[in-house]
Amino acid sequence: GGGSIPAIDPGALQDVVALAGQVAAQVDDLLRNVHCGLQALTALSVGCIQTYRDGVESLGEAADLSIRAMYALVARCEELDRAMQPVPALAKRIRDMKGTLERLEGLCK
Repeated sequence: GGGSIPAIDPGALQDVVALAGQVAAQVDDLLRNVHCGLQALTALSVGCIQTYRDGVESLGEAADLSIRAMYALVARCEELDRAMQPVPALAKRIRDMKGTLERLEGLCK
């Protein structure tokens, strides 16, 4: 009658099964490649993040050392400024002594 199902060609069915196997193998290969690529990208990302972290830590340490060195320099400059305070008075005394010596030389001539 009109409602009967036509017969399936066993060769065509075997071809479909073979093609399905090939597609499944290709999908497996693709997924393996994607997995390997994602692992490589993840490892690279982790490396970059670690490098960034190390750089930030080094920068923080360098900034801290620079600030400490700056405070030490300021303290030394203040010490030097205090130590140099008698210099103008000493220079005046030397000028006075020089003037006195010049007058004495003038008297001796």
